[in-house]
Amino acid sequence: MTPTDRGTNPQTARKRLHVITWGCQMNVYDSGRMSDVLAPLGYVPTDTPEGADMVILNTCHIRDKAAEKVFSELGRLRRLKDASGGHMILAVAGCVAQAEGKEILTRAPYVDIVLGPQTYHRLPEMVARAARAANGGQGAVIETDFPAEDKFDHLPEQSAPRGVNAFLTIQEGCDKFCSFCVVPYTRGAEQSRSAVTILAEARRLIAQGSREITVLGQNVNAWHGEAPDGSTWGLGRLLRAMAELPGLLRLRYATSHPRDMDEALIEAHRDLPMLMPFLHLPVQSGSDRVLAAMNRKHTSDDYRRLVDRLRTARPDLALSSDFIVGHPGETETDFEATMSLVRDVGFAQAYSFKYSQRPGTPAAGAPGQVPEVEKDRRLQALQALLRDQQARFNAACVGTEMSVLFTGPGRHPGQIVGRSSYLQPIHVLGSASLIGEDLPVRIQAALPNSLSGTLIQERLSA
Repeated sequence: MTPTDRGTNPQTARKRLHVITWGCQMNVYDSGRMSDVLAPLGYVPTDTPEGADMVILNTCHIRDKAAEKVFSELGRLRRLKDASGGHMILAVAGCVAQAEGKEILTRAPYVDIVLGPQTYHRLPEMVARAARAANGGQGAVIETDFPAEDKFDHLPEQSAPRGVNAFLTIQEGCDKFCSFCVVPYTRGAEQSRSAVTILAEARRLIAQGSREITVLGQNVNAWHGEAPDGSTWGLGRLLRAMAELPGLLRLRYATSHPRDMDEALIEAHRDLPMLMPFLHLPVQSGSDRVLAAMNRKHTSDDYRRLVDRLRTARPDLALSSDFIVGHPGETETDFEATMSLVRDVGFAQAYSFKYSQRPGTPAAGAPGQVPEVEKDRRLQALQALLRDQQARFNAACVGTEMSVLFTGPGRHPGQIVGRSSYLQPIHVLGSASLIGEDLPVRIQAALPNSLSGTLIQERLSA
């Protein structure tokens, strides 16, 4: 990079920013917002870390060996930093940064900034401090405290369109303290944004071309925010307000907790065609004994009854879920209870994992740790059942008409791809001018990871 590329004014010089995102949809949202925060400093996104002026690793701490994955990537990025003559700013953000910030700086002292997920609104200040530290040899900047101010009150408007599908975080943190989960420690207590700020951000996303918005939270259906009239709304009422926004075609929300699924939200599924009939509702286990050990505070039959209420309200509803096998103390009988619940409920899609010890969580030191070979066996059996259910759900779509929101070009010339109401990838032959349109498609084939179909009609936006 030449001096001309860098410029002389740090507020206006064009700089290249590369963000690597791991983990949940909220991390995807956070990565976009970090780019927005840095845009006034002249940072523009670039697709690769090579030649970047700043690289941010936005990390996830949910799965096992998350920290080792971070250190492995940092080792690769160190070579790029060295090649830049030390000019590249290297930052680690997200939940691994929050949980293991000091360890990161001990093992990777070449990292310039470590910041938790609640502090990225302070990035411009951190960048300035990192530059001063580099010049004065004062070491890295670390920001992993939970600040008193709400970061959302200090974020700028989005600097770039988010695409046809957009994420919008409305709630952060968790008060549930499931025994296996680090989120309450890395994201903090539950906090809800106001309806006014959410609706304003949704309008901006729509103006930039978004046609589907997924509202996000660690426990998104625990959202209770201040309404425009000063009262308090729940998620069901917020979704009704969002459904009235001109230009918006689809609504979704994730991730929900069974304990927070109230009647108003169930009625929203009944009353709002814009609210997609696909719900991610994690259950984690089908064993009441394991659910109690997990501190989930619901039973397997509570979950079954809730599913029945939802399907009564929205008969075309399909479900996704999360499962953990091998939680400490889980017996073969407990595992069979999980398999029974899966058979009883039926899932269009699901995510399943082996239990992994997360430092600082209650389950990490609990007795009855399940041998790894047994966790492997149980996971393989569960995933085989879930794959079969997903395949049967997709096969049942063949020959039907489905609404597809087209999001981009396909892999082959003349092909476009989109998502069904159930989040299935669907590809058809069609013009790129249809991207952003929600069109009927006749499904012709179910492939291993997608569906293919034919446009029934080409309806262009006015």
